[in-house]
Amino acid sequence: MSARAPARLTLGPLLFHWPATTRRDFYLRIADEAPVHTVYLGEVVCSKREPGFEPYRAAVIERLRAAGKEVVLSTLALVTTAREVAQIRELVAGGALVEANDVACLQLLGGRPHVVGPYINVFNEGARQFVTGHGATRIVLPIEMPASSVGVLAAGAGATDIELQVFGRLPLSVAMRCYHARAHERSKDHCQLVCGLDPDGLTAQTVDGFDILTINGTQTLTHGHGVLLAELDALTAAGVTHFRLSPHALDMVAVAKLYRDVLDGTRDAASALAALRVLTGSVPFVNGFLHGREGLAWVGGA
Repeated sequence: MSARAPARLTLGPLLFHWPATTRRDFYLRIADEAPVHTVYLGEVVCSKREPGFEPYRAAVIERLRAAGKEVVLSTLALVTTAREVAQIRELVAGGALVEANDVACLQLLGGRPHVVGPYINVFNEGARQFVTGHGATRIVLPIEMPASSVGVLAAGAGATDIELQVFGRLPLSVAMRCYHARAHERSKDHCQLVCGLDPDGLTAQTVDGFDILTINGTQTLTHGHGVLLAELDALTAAGVTHFRLSPHALDMVAVAKLYRDVLDGTRDAASALAALRVLTGSVPFVNGFLHGREGLAWVGGA
């Protein structure tokens, strides 16, 4: 395995619908205070959300770059309209580094350097070879991958960076239907962006009242926060180069500092985990996928 750069901490794209000014202020604080190397900006779930943030986008990008952050522009996980294709084409033409989350975006990139997001299924060496052969310089692995598979893909990645989500609710699917709109007896076309009522998503329960999933517009996520802290050393040794935090409506600067301290070896994972529980409240932690278990499982003392 070739020599790799020190572990990088990244902030993935915001999956939830926040007021534009709240979103702006969040990223300005990230620029000034969060020890992250890369910030992903852009709408992944629903293109109807993005216009409200447009007036602030350029200033936020400028502030992030001035603070020394790498900025990557994320694209939709499910491209369904000609207008969305045109928006991606315009984004690609602008020359920024793009995170492709739909194969339609891969086609539009035409071999330019880019990041492959976790919504494109790179589960084996053949898929890895295909995307790197078409310009991928970084691959964000799907969240369902067990540690053994992560190690195989990272070990043979060569100069390609490997990224994995280590904090936040895990994205399970994106669909044509909008569950948020349906929950409020609205149609998808006339949703009035009702998903904005739930800044961390809408909890879905089983028939016997067990919190199991989170609804976010057309997206379904885990109810629990995916948390990989005790696993960071092993993942780094396996060849993972970038560790993704997914934004939530809590103190993400504090979360980033905890992860950075563990990556740097200045704090042990157990104390960081205890501090993280204070920040996240009653939401459970999950890490089953990495340990070859069901996704909602929590394997302690990893």
